[in-house]
Amino acid sequence: MRPPTAPLPAAPLQGDGKGCLYVLSIPSCFGFLAFIGTLLLLAAVHDLTQ
Repeated sequence: MRPPTAPLPAAPLQGDGKGCLYVLSIPSCFGFLAFIGTLLLLAAVHDLTQ
């Protein structure tokens, strides 16, 4: 039988830890998401008008 072991300490955060909202606010990412949203909107409108 093994003796009980202590839990490992949490690993330190890597990077600057700005999070996903910071990434979404980058203009190139925001433009890409706007483009994809426009395509989805156009596809929905096309389906609804037929």
